[in-house]
Amino acid sequence: MTRRTIIVHDRHAMRQWRLKAARAGWNGLQVMTFGQAIARLAGGFAREVDEETLRQAVQAALSDVRLAELARISALPGMASAVTGTLRRVWGAGIDLSARSFAHARIAEMARVEAAVLAALPPGCLCPAEMAGRAIARLAHAPALLGPVEIMGMPDLAPCWRPAVQALARHVPVQWHAGPRPAPAWLADTDVVVVADAPSTPDITCCSAATPHHEAIEAMRWARALMASGQARPEDIAIATTGTGDYDASFLSLRADANFTVHFVHGLPITATRDGQAAAALADIVVRGLSRLRLHRLVSLMGADAPALADLPDGWMRVLGTAPLDTPDAWARLLAGLAAGDWPDGTDHAPVLRALADLLHRGPTAAVEMGERLLAGRARAIWRAALAAGPAQSVDLTVEGMRLDDTTDPCASITWMPAGSLAASPHRFVRLLGLNSAHWPRDAGEDRLLPDHIIPTTELNPLPIGAADRQAFATIMATAGAQVVLSRARRGNDGRLLGRSALLQGYPDETYLRRNRVPAHAYSETDRLTARRNEFVRTPQARSATACWHDWQRPDITPHDGLIRADHPVMQAIMQRTQSASSLRMLLRNPLGFMWRYGLGLNTTDTGQAGLMPDAMAVGDLVHATMEHALVLMTRDGQPGRDDHAIVEQALSDAARAWQHDHATPPRLLWHHLLDGVRTMARWGLRATRENATDCRSYAEVPFGGIPADPGQQAAWDTTTPVPVADTGFFINGYIDRLDLSANGRRAWVYDYKTGRAAGEGTVLKGGAELQRCLYAFAVQALLGPDVQVEATLLYLRDESALRLDDPRQALADLTTCLRAARRTTLAGYALIGPDTGGDYDGMRLALPAGLAAYRSRKEAQANRILGDDAIAIWDAP
Repeated sequence: MTRRTIIVHDRHAMRQWRLKAARAGWNGLQVMTFGQAIARLAGGFAREVDEETLRQAVQAALSDVRLAELARISALPGMASAVTGTLRRVWGAGIDLSARSFAHARIAEMARVEAAVLAALPPGCLCPAEMAGRAIARLAHAPALLGPVEIMGMPDLAPCWRPAVQALARHVPVQWHAGPRPAPAWLADTDVVVVADAPSTPDITCCSAATPHHEAIEAMRWARALMASGQARPEDIAIATTGTGDYDASFLSLRADANFTVHFVHGLPITATRDGQAAAALADIVVRGLSRLRLHRLVSLMGADAPALADLPDGWMRVLGTAPLDTPDAWARLLAGLAAGDWPDGTDHAPVLRALADLLHRGPTAAVEMGERLLAGRARAIWRAALAAGPAQSVDLTVEGMRLDDTTDPCASITWMPAGSLAASPHRFVRLLGLNSAHWPRDAGEDRLLPDHIIPTTELNPLPIGAADRQAFATIMATAGAQVVLSRARRGNDGRLLGRSALLQGYPDETYLRRNRVPAHAYSETDRLTARRNEFVRTPQARSATACWHDWQRPDITPHDGLIRADHPVMQAIMQRTQSASSLRMLLRNPLGFMWRYGLGLNTTDTGQAGLMPDAMAVGDLVHATMEHALVLMTRDGQPGRDDHAIVEQALSDAARAWQHDHATPPRLLWHHLLDGVRTMARWGLRATRENATDCRSYAEVPFGGIPADPGQQAAWDTTTPVPVADTGFFINGYIDRLDLSANGRRAWVYDYKTGRAAGEGTVLKGGAELQRCLYAFAVQALLGPDVQVEATLLYLRDESALRLDDPRQALADLTTCLRAARRTTLAGYALIGPDTGGDYDGMRLALPAGLAAYRSRKEAQANRILGDDAIAIWDAP
């Protein structure tokens, strides 16, 4: 058996040639890269320095070598990457830095770094020059180790390898298969035989797409069309560009929907896997700090696999509440307020959580320890590799740029690859993406550490990236067997206009592809249904959407406007539930929203993002909690009427501590300003109720209507007693902010705190927006008996004004009439728009038509007629 060797450009080309050899039944053939061939000749377990090993050695060298020229940038996040790239260029160009140390201080410093890196490499890892020297010394073994050598599809070789090729050609036959491209000039005076081929003449078309993502979609459609027509098998099709990172996310999502395989020759982004996502979640904490949402993401990905979380019980994340917890102070307050009863298993795990929070607050300095304690298995291996590849300060970018091998078979799949790989592995059908100016060819820049004025760029990088892109383009155009499609994007992902590449000059005029065009071949079922209207309109989703749109344009009321079946079981069920003042307000002023929220269970979600200041609802929670706690303290001291500043301060302190468990604390200056405002409102609120509280029993946050009282809380009545609203069929429950009962039990004062602006004099129901006073006064009357005189008052704490309900009985009578009408129309199947539908505080406004004003003008009159005068009368109530 005669041994022979084929040398190729990269691993993808190796796979292609090995498949070809297996199909042809060739024996004695070995396929390898040039570096592998030289390592085989060098012997002694020699191997090339891989990227990860070199980065680790560079990081070790930077910590050991004392720098002068580069001292100011040595600690920056990109330093290790810059040194690695520079050394690769220096070694590839065959430059001896130590021999040039006298020429410039920067070269001398890089020579010291290079020596430290070489010393830090593990045994067997050799730089190219040393490995080439050892191989040349052992070329007598080349006939046995390699046999005849054929170099296939290589555009050129780095200068460091060229002496080895020239010497190898004197011991074994060496053929350089240049294909249609010109052979490198340095082969002219060697024993290497150059084999040239005539260029192919593929069918060439040009097109422009809307965006890079649209380019990817059109590429998938093109590939599907080739396979469906029988023109090509998957392995005949290749898609390539210079910067694959702009398209990777698009092809990942598209191939999942397309039901055919696309192999990523350059590897998949590590974040496409669950383990990579776990590492990225930890990197987010390291770089941007600890918060509740970031910790939740990490825990949801790792679960109990993380060693640091093994001692915490299931469901422990509930103790974190809903506050963002994005500062160390917020975590300290949370941990200080936790007790054993707050944990799911009744055991205090605060020390474990405190140790975890302390670790995660240490940031990049504790990145190694974080990975060991919070990650496991493959995620931990990814984390270790990320820290070895770059500094902890930018580990999020390192993880984002990491890749892993695609496990799909490239020899039976459509391939997505860099242009350089395609130039070395020709395919019959080729589509080139991103042919825009500054993208193909890319701009060549100087080396970051050895710029042109220190070592000429032409010497340090004989084939700059721009020339390599041009060469790859020319090679692909000359080697594609059947068809080439040249594609560019008209706009970038950020919306800016993009120019044409200079490489498109002389090629056919481009076809303008619209984003919403109907393709001849869709790449997936989803693409077919959305692109071909005659098919999509027959789907249930499309029929429903089309009917909704047409119904919104009609003046009459339709099911898409809230018209439902009479006595629908869902509506009957929500009418039977115990209502609150808020739900009844929604029923009266937004029947459609009432049905969506309580019937369908739709609701808005909290993004968890902390603003500069808390919203009005959060401020109201703090004011209510302060008022409640102050009244409890005064009642406990036996002086319910005393406006004691010390008690207000204590109440505010305790309430603020509890409030911070579920809300984001603003910056210190704004926080103190907020507390000052709450303090002022609380003091006035206590003064305003002092007159009635002298000889009274006072209660705070009084539950009624079936809400159980807190253990140890003194109850004003049996809180489990149902409270019907007259003969409306509704039952209500809720919490009364403050209730004062006279000593003889004959009078009661009901107070409802408001932190907004005061309503005008004469306000009673405020169009159905103000129901608390009336409903709470009725609840107190129903629970204490008809002989008790009840007064209901709104306390506007910010404006220091009180609004008393003069005639509760008449207000309840008016409200009862409207509630009966609302119940009747809703059960009849009319959950229609109201004055609050689509308002500023309607959380489901997104589900309504975009042109809400025009929609309301078409539907409002008819909706009001259907609801009836009794139901809408409350909208005009004072």
